[in-house]
Amino acid sequence: MAAEQPAPIMRSVSVWDAPTRLFHWLAVVLVAAAYITARLNWMDWHVWIGQALLALLLFRLLWGCFGSDTARFRTFVTSPAAAWQHLRHLTRREPDVQVGHNPAGGWMVLLLLALLLGETLTGLYVNNDVADNGPLTAWVPAPIANAITALHGLLWDALVACIALHVLAIALYAALKGHNLLRPMFTGRKRLPAGIASPRLAPPARALLMLAIGATAAALIANFL
Repeated sequence: MAAEQPAPIMRSVSVWDAPTRLFHWLAVVLVAAAYITARLNWMDWHVWIGQALLALLLFRLLWGCFGSDTARFRTFVTSPAAAWQHLRHLTRREPDVQVGHNPAGGWMVLLLLALLLGETLTGLYVNNDVADNGPLTAWVPAPIANAITALHGLLWDALVACIALHVLAIALYAALKGHNLLRPMFTGRKRLPAGIASPRLAPPARALLMLAIGATAAALIANFL
């Protein structure tokens, strides 16, 4: 009988930096606030929330290029084949040794960012022919503005569906694989085998610079373009 392999030595590793976690939870709050303000027809608040979300999204795109290792797109965006291969083993219970996003999760991040960006940008053009004009509505002909308004609604429906799928995936990973994907997004830390290298974390000052650039760009887009 073969000797049992010793359990790997585990250590607590910082995998998600504060800027990435703050973006995640602020986006959750702002999307919920956008829904509530739209339902209550508080359109001034709805517009301000949309512009704040756009600033956050532009920050996240910059952070995906210049931020910490686990936040960078090049570290977690894999081929569709790799994502499919990962999903094929969804029901296999095994230790979680993934430092950042898994291959399937990386594609979900891209999809959610794309839908959020599309939703905020189309919101700048929204025109319901009564009073709720977006800041860029006057720049396009009425038929195009109406088409963008319809797209704004369709993107919202797609976003809600993807959020539901995202939450379902978190629950499935916990139930089927025993992976708690939610705790590290709160604490920033995960227990990993000692042989796995810690990701490089970018300095907070860089995050503040990226946020300032994102906020400035969002303000320019919303008020001057």
